[in-house]
Amino acid sequence: MSLMVLASFVVAGIGLIVATVHLTGGSADARLADDAAALTRFAQDFPDEHVEAILCTLDRRTAFLRLEGGRVGIVQAVGGKFLTRIVSAAVMSGAPRAENAQVTVRFRDFTWAGGTFTFDDAEDAQEVKAMFAGLRSRANWEQAA
Repeated sequence: MSLMVLASFVVAGIGLIVATVHLTGGSADARLADDAAALTRFAQDFPDEHVEAILCTLDRRTAFLRLEGGRVGIVQAVGGKFLTRIVSAAVMSGAPRAENAQVTVRFRDFTWAGGTFTFDDAEDAQEVKAMFAGLRSRANWEQAA
């Protein structure tokens, strides 16, 4: 068998595998069906945390969770999987900003720099901003004590 024929078979085989994975949903982005899905996913990694409120973004790819004690949890879709974390004031880079139904948060964490998130309405954006602002003010209060 010539090298060109072998190379053609390899390229065709790889193309067929990629197409099959894509057509069976393997390349679909993850989404949170509802608040309960965000809570379930967060509880898999942090089973002992008590969630007081859940605010999902308009695209259902990120959920912000207000945790007991004024802390903040995040569930975010990354490709077809979810990333979960509890955020501390130490990783925040600047104050959160909210404008209309969007909130912008930045982190010093190189694995996730934050971003701008759009919500159903301005009240949700303001509540998420307040959750992050509460982290910063709580950290300042603890440093002063």
